[in-house]
Amino acid sequence: MTKAAQPKKTTLKHFLRKRAIYYILPNVGFNFIIAYASFQELGYTHFFAGPQSLARLTLPMALFLPVILTMDIIKRVIVAAEQKSIEVAIDPKLNKNRFIAKLCLIHGIVTSLLVLAVLLAAQQSLTVHHKLNPTLMALLDAILAGVLSILFTYLPIYRLKKHLHAPLPKVQLKETDHYQEV
Repeated sequence: MTKAAQPKKTTLKHFLRKRAIYYILPNVGFNFIIAYASFQELGYTHFFAGPQSLARLTLPMALFLPVILTMDIIKRVIVAAEQKSIEVAIDPKLNKNRFIAKLCLIHGIVTSLLVLAVLLAAQQSLTVHHKLNPTLMALLDAILAGVLSILFTYLPIYRLKKHLHAPLPKVQLKETDHYQEV
């Protein structure tokens, strides 16, 4: 193959930066709009009480966003590595589906428990009937979505890196027409 005919490979860092932008923009935008529309209906919100509570929007996002992002980024890196469009290769001994499932479950459960703990701690520090500003809560929900988008773009790849290596170069062997007898 000539130099011009070889497809251009991108680095893993550049690939992840591009994916992070694709993840953060819609997640921040949609989560702000949905939370703002939900909270503005009442004019206020609570942490856990009421039809439009902060926990009602935040906890499902804290569970499903890490699961979806982890699954998507690992699958995209694996496909890109198999297509040789990035400068890494995946260890062939890696059980990809088991690795993805395990990481998705861990990320989803741990993130949900951390967000639940923060919500419970915040509720304990304020009075039970404290009304929260809906715009501020929608903004905090969007910021959380952005942080989770960035975190779960890079964290799964950090865990996958021990299964990545530089692609092996193709070596051309000369074929000999005869064998030497000893």
